[in-house]
Amino acid sequence: MFNRILIANRGEVAIRVIRACRDLGVEAVAVYSTADRESRHVRLADRAVHVGPPAAARSYLNIASLVAAGETTGCEAVHPGWGFLAESAAFARACGENDLVFIGPRPETIETMGDKVEAKNAMAAAGLPLVPGSNGPATPDEAAEVAQAVGYPVLLKAAAGGGGRGMRLVERPDDLEGAYQTAAAEAEAAFSDAALYVEKAVKGARHVEIQVLGDGEGGVLTLGERDCSVQRRHQKLIEEGPSPALSPELRKEMEDAARRACEQLRYRGAGTLEFLLDEEGRFYFIEMNTRLQVEHPVTELLTRIDLVKAQLRIAAGEGLERTGRAALDGHALEVRVNAEDPARNFLPAPGTLTRFRPPLGPGVRVDTHVEEGYRIPPDYDSLIAKVIVWAEDRPAALARALRALSEFELEGVPTTRELAMDILRSKAFASGAYTTGFLEDVAEALPALAADKVKLP
Repeated sequence: MFNRILIANRGEVAIRVIRACRDLGVEAVAVYSTADRESRHVRLADRAVHVGPPAAARSYLNIASLVAAGETTGCEAVHPGWGFLAESAAFARACGENDLVFIGPRPETIETMGDKVEAKNAMAAAGLPLVPGSNGPATPDEAAEVAQAVGYPVLLKAAAGGGGRGMRLVERPDDLEGAYQTAAAEAEAAFSDAALYVEKAVKGARHVEIQVLGDGEGGVLTLGERDCSVQRRHQKLIEEGPSPALSPELRKEMEDAARRACEQLRYRGAGTLEFLLDEEGRFYFIEMNTRLQVEHPVTELLTRIDLVKAQLRIAAGEGLERTGRAALDGHALEVRVNAEDPARNFLPAPGTLTRFRPPLGPGVRVDTHVEEGYRIPPDYDSLIAKVIVWAEDRPAALARALRALSEFELEGVPTTRELAMDILRSKAFASGAYTTGFLEDVAEALPALAADKVKLP
């Protein structure tokens, strides 16, 4: 095991990794921008290094500064967390070139899976089903031909990235040209690559993802699924596992597909294969995230496996304790509480938390980096906390999540807490039959959305 690692991230994920390091007797070195000088992750680490001003491009995205921080503090490895440089092959390669172990996949794996077209080709070679669409980047004319062939509606998607950026739903031919130009411009701004590809839009779809761990030599452990269908702007709000949409047979089929893919890639570390599940129970690969996911605690509660510790052990050459399929126990939900105003199209709401009292009690876990008096900066994402609950079955888990959110005292900025409670109380969510169109479908029944004032994306 390593003696000391650098955590090339901030906030909640930095704290999550620090705690895993402490459990394993590993020293943790934090990095921070000027905006995060007083942040909790800085105080909890064994030492901390200033890496630049508030702008992420000059701090948390500055590869040279991060590598220098690792070298000057005598670190042996770097954990990238999620976001920022977590899926940067250039960062992984720079770490290796400077004798720092990158706690994640090999650079070439990150490159392959980061290019959505290359990723689809690799998954097709492993026998995974794909959503019908273009075989690679498509020009506007080619996009029109593919859309006509597969049938509208279609999705235009950035070839070089994800997270909803550079993505547009096109319902009819007359809208294609304008949507293409808008999506290409957004992709260029986000990823410095305007290339788009086209996919058939799967109606009535569920977004279901399979968590994996790989030892880098072909050994793979699959850890069940998480249902991430409740989203806004293609970004997740509530995740749960097991998915209400999966039978035991379908779960095994999806886990077997994920295992085949990771064996072929000789995948190393933690990763997530994301799928769309249609109304007939057919699943289609859409992308792979080559990092730890924000919603990883759902899997940890279901399997009793600490994913961050597993990442560290794999990177240190200790491999996997076992391969195959992990057993799942009970039901877990994660609710993301963001500093956003749902009644204003989820506008970010930076400011000072004048009151912060997270819930406690059996089966309740709160992952957060904030505390009372914390000033949420405008420079980074709006996540305040994740409320994660476990119970013996889904109804009990929903009830526990509602209880926990009702006890969560938050004042000072608008948040998504009330919206989450509205969702959990809704018949549509309780039924388990929701889709990725959930918010649009039930907006009128969710008081926190103030649907008469909100134009949903």
